[in-house]
Amino acid sequence: MQTLKAAKVGSTVQVVRLHGEGAVKRRIMDMGITKGVPLYVRKVAPLGDPVEITVRGYELSLRKADAEMIEVL
Repeated sequence: MQTLKAAKVGSTVQVVRLHGEGAVKRRIMDMGITKGVPLYVRKVAPLGDPVEITVRGYELSLRKADAEMIEVL
């Protein structure tokens, strides 16, 4: 299982599954991150937090804890 946190800068990955419960999972889905959506990893901050991705044509920054909840392929 690979998470978004472990994805390399410059790679495009596809969402396989979202982990988490309730409001946290709902918030991630509200940002446009759903099963099957491609994510392009643009940048990762020096200490790994936040991760900047492109999803559905817009840029989004995610905390490291949120990126760990997104399983990718």
